[in-house]
Amino acid sequence: MKRAVSAPWARRAVRQGCFYAAATTSSSSPEAASEKWDGRFRLHKPRGQHLLTNPRVLDAIARRAAIGPGDAVLEVGPGTGNLTARLLASPASRVAAVEIDPRMVEAVTERAAALGLADKLRVIAGDAVEVDFPQFDVCVANIPYGISSLLIAKLLFGAYRFRTATLLLQKEFARRLAAAPGDGEYNRLAANVRLVADVRLLMDVSKRDFVPMPRVDSSLVEIRPRVVAPEVDLGEWLAFTRACFGQKNKTLGAIFKQKRMVTELFRRSQRAEERDGGAGGVSLGALDDGSDEDGCGKDDDDGNSAAGCSGEDVAAFKERIAGALESAELAGKRPSKLSNDELLRLLRLFNERGVRFR
Repeated sequence: MKRAVSAPWARRAVRQGCFYAAATTSSSSPEAASEKWDGRFRLHKPRGQHLLTNPRVLDAIARRAAIGPGDAVLEVGPGTGNLTARLLASPASRVAAVEIDPRMVEAVTERAAALGLADKLRVIAGDAVEVDFPQFDVCVANIPYGISSLLIAKLLFGAYRFRTATLLLQKEFARRLAAAPGDGEYNRLAANVRLVADVRLLMDVSKRDFVPMPRVDSSLVEIRPRVVAPEVDLGEWLAFTRACFGQKNKTLGAIFKQKRMVTELFRRSQRAEERDGGAGGVSLGALDDGSDEDGCGKDDDDGNSAAGCSGEDVAAFKERIAGALESAELAGKRPSKLSNDELLRLLRLFNERGVRFR
């Protein structure tokens, strides 16, 4: 028989870091019993199911989210509701939680009901990368590491307008995300996110604060979208940063004089002219900090002419590329040392000379 719990008691319990275990029958299997939580079902590490159980850390995340009165909160990956309980006890008007695991959906729903706060919670069963999010002001998420880039891309380059996103990420990923030009860790992911948002590291979280314990520590970051983003074709920018950062330790002059790079950009520029500059689709995976993702720009080979075009055409196109680099005075610079303003200026100079990247 379930015990009724008043909303005031629930809020006090959340503030004190108490955990309410739903009145369900725990599994008697050795595997489930070995998981150091209430053991109602097995958590799958390969799926990224790591529950944050340290009450001080949970309190800190809820506090850092800076939820104001009347805010709509989006939580991605609520698990069994350890953080959800705190979000429900906050001044937020409502909380929408997106969860793919039906067992977790049931657990967080039961927990909200037990706390007397079910009226503030809406659970959306589905894949956070694929489902449509409701309108929200603040996003809070302890997400599986495997979808970190995809989720950030969806939040920042989708149709959502929000104040902040407070995300618990793999520590190494968080460092790369928050890296600044000139840092050893600066990369394409950071450049793409900096185009539209500011990123701030808030605190580190030990892997020992999770059950089951992951292999690496985590970091909490705040992402705050900029009020005004630069006027640039997003798909063109993402393809441009892919070309630059695929070989970020080379200078831009070395990157853009390679025969394969010149030939591939010549083909893309021709296609762009044929579609009159129309924009194609933008992949949600486009933020990933991959190396040479689209196969262009590797070591020199004999691919010095595009199909159906003369060597003279390609040579003239190569001169246009060199002219843009010379005008920007960036041929001797490495991409990892440049600000987004410098990269945007170079992209505009390329585009003005008919050099397109997608």
